[in-house]
Amino acid sequence: MPTDRDLADALRAAQDGDAAGFATLWRALQPAVLRYLRVVIGDRAEDAASETWLHVIRDLHRFRGGPAEFRGWLFRIARHRGIDERRRRAATPTPDPDGGTAPDAATQALEDDATTWALGLVGTLPPDQAEAVMLRVVAGLDVATTARILGKRPGAVRVATMRGLRRLAANPQITRLLAPEEV
Repeated sequence: MPTDRDLADALRAAQDGDAAGFATLWRALQPAVLRYLRVVIGDRAEDAASETWLHVIRDLHRFRGGPAEFRGWLFRIARHRGIDERRRRAATPTPDPDGGTAPDAATQALEDDATTWALGLVGTLPPDQAEAVMLRVVAGLDVATTARILGKRPGAVRVATMRGLRRLAANPQITRLLAPEEV
């Protein structure tokens, strides 16, 4: 994982049009963006993540700030792409004649992964709590940045994060996982 210094160098290089700098940013931050969007919008996360990075490419020359501000900017864009995707989905329901689609090999592998299981649990939280937990805990953003992204006050972000984490801790699946084995 690149350090903030590495990301600062990559950010400057990317702003100067260097593809390697942009690739460093993408490799470092794409996994967190994708996990966040999977919780927010589910199976359309990859499309929204792609749209997020296209937006970043288009406007990167106007961005000002360091790695922390870039993360905030990136996740704000991702959130807006997620909201757009939810609106699109609500406006144009797509009937599925089969009643479901068969997952491809990559999707099947992801569903078997422990990360997917954990993200599924976070996805069961109320939306405000799920977003707060994902941005604060998974993406590692600070309270102020998360508050700006969500359009909430810092206190509301702290409360939503705390409630979400408490709800997760009380989940029977987590409780069983963390309970000591009976001998």
